[in-house]
Amino acid sequence: MVNTKVVEVGVGVFVALGLAALFMLAMHVSNLALSEGNDDGYEIVAYFDNVGGLKVRSPVTMAGVNVGRVRAIEFDDRTYQARVTMGIGARYDKIPADTMANIFTAGLLGEQYVSLDAGGDDNYMKDGDEILITQSALVLEQVVGQFLYSKAAEGPAAPPAATDDFDPQDPFAP
Repeated sequence: MVNTKVVEVGVGVFVALGLAALFMLAMHVSNLALSEGNDDGYEIVAYFDNVGGLKVRSPVTMAGVNVGRVRAIEFDDRTYQARVTMGIGARYDKIPADTMANIFTAGLLGEQYVSLDAGGDDNYMKDGDEILITQSALVLEQVVGQFLYSKAAEGPAAPPAATDDFDPQDPFAP
């Protein structure tokens, strides 16, 4: 009887640990965390013509290293652009003031993220600064549409030119 109680408690602890591990895995995969981690950092702002599928909490990277997260995405009715507010970790306080921001996609159909490309300015970004040079998200539908439009503008292909040296015995003759 005592032996079955020990087994039942052991199974209960094992199941509880398994559920906790699954919860932590789900939080990690979905880019959520119990603590933000960048609350002691600073915020910078960038304006984009099109943010595509960028979402709040998307990563902000620099040289492939995660340096922060997107905190807010809003429409600015003064510039008619998307205003992206990014939280940067306090330890990344040496980002040049002329840094460029790009929106990229991880993989072919993966999540979108903001990538910062360092400039060469001696001054550094601080809380509330604005990134002036940005490149919007590449939207696949627009690229395909531009390709099709350019092909349609070229018109039909010209027929091959007729040649006078036709040889009916030549199997490769046009």
